[in-house]
Amino acid sequence: MHEKEIELKLQKLPVDLRREVLDYVEFLLKKYKGTKSTAKKFRFDWEGELSEMRGEFTSVELQHRTLEWR
Repeated sequence: MHEKEIELKLQKLPVDLRREVLDYVEFLLKKYKGTKSTAKKFRFDWEGELSEMRGEFTSVELQHRTLEWR
């Protein structure tokens, strides 16, 4: 994904800063060891819940309403 971009930027760094980057990568690997992903997957279990309001509101109006309901 971003490997080439990381590699190119890493090559521009002086050696001592490359070591810091390596240390940080090792920190991240330890911190997130055993987790599949740092981002939570979006659920669609709410899908269709507002279908009865289809005739009353546009999608934009519903977006504004949901902000009021929070």
